[in-house]
Amino acid sequence: MLIPSIQNTLNELSDLLSQLSKDDYTCPCHGLSNATIGEHTRHIIEMFQCLENQYESGIINYDIRKRDYQIQTDKAFAQETIVAVINQLDKPNKVVQLQQIVDGEELLIESNYNRELLYNLEHCIHHQALIKVAVLQNDGITIDANFGVARSTIEYRKQCAQ
Repeated sequence: MLIPSIQNTLNELSDLLSQLSKDDYTCPCHGLSNATIGEHTRHIIEMFQCLENQYESGIINYDIRKRDYQIQTDKAFAQETIVAVINQLDKPNKVVQLQQIVDGEELLIESNYNRELLYNLEHCIHHQALIKVAVLQNDGITIDANFGVARSTIEYRKQCAQ
């Protein structure tokens, strides 16, 4: 169920990008501290790419990202990259180590591939919520009410409505 949820969430993002003009994608948004939708999209994609690219080594460091300017400025390229990410998700679960430098100290924390997929899903939804802030300022764009909303919140709202 995890991989289909990630696929669905990334497809929602790609569908939204289809509605955006180049300016919508690349113009700074005051409500996002002058970040762009493209920058948030790049960040989402690159976190998944880190997990993919570092899977074999078993050491995942989300700070080691390419920061690919083309992803944040070319929405068609971003959509192609989303497809590539989706096509590479289905891997066997295995133990991995998270590596991070915190206050000059290297930390290695045990995790596993499925846990990191879940982290990336939640991280993606969080950034989609930020993207939604920018998109709601444009009347010409249709966005699903659940875009950028955590699955647990959606389920909670369904229970409250009953």
